[in-house]
Amino acid sequence: MTGGPLFAEPGATWWWAAAGPASAAAMLLIQVWAGYGVQWLVPLVFFVLVTGFLSIQVKAARIHTSVELTEEYLRQGTETIRISEIVQIYPEPSGSETPKWQSARALGELTGVPRGRTGIGLKLTNGRTAQAWARRHRQLRAALESVAVTP
Repeated sequence: MTGGPLFAEPGATWWWAAAGPASAAAMLLIQVWAGYGVQWLVPLVFFVLVTGFLSIQVKAARIHTSVELTEEYLRQGTETIRISEIVQIYPEPSGSETPKWQSARALGELTGVPRGRTGIGLKLTNGRTAQAWARRHRQLRAALESVAVTP
């Protein structure tokens, strides 16, 4: 039985949804300063649209760009692989030559490594190669090296 996760990133923060109330407050202030008084329709529309849109974006990011590593599995977005499937963790790229693993598929449902994240090359069982990824990639690499079997 494992304890908590060895590494975790939520993918996005719910603080972004605070832009909805902020935009509504800004619209109220603009109305007051312009001398129109308080008319609730425009601030309400800004509140609903901005909060709704950003909440959908944050929820999607929390599903598709979250990372969790335990002693048993690595979850990247919606894809989970067992730690026993990791044969090797490739070293960080150095120099001008691009390592082959950087053209490997990224784990998760996404078409590539998400923006703002850095890939970590993994050699998997059955000769497969993939990229794990995280914002705090060095911490993820260290945590992976502590649990994965590396020759």
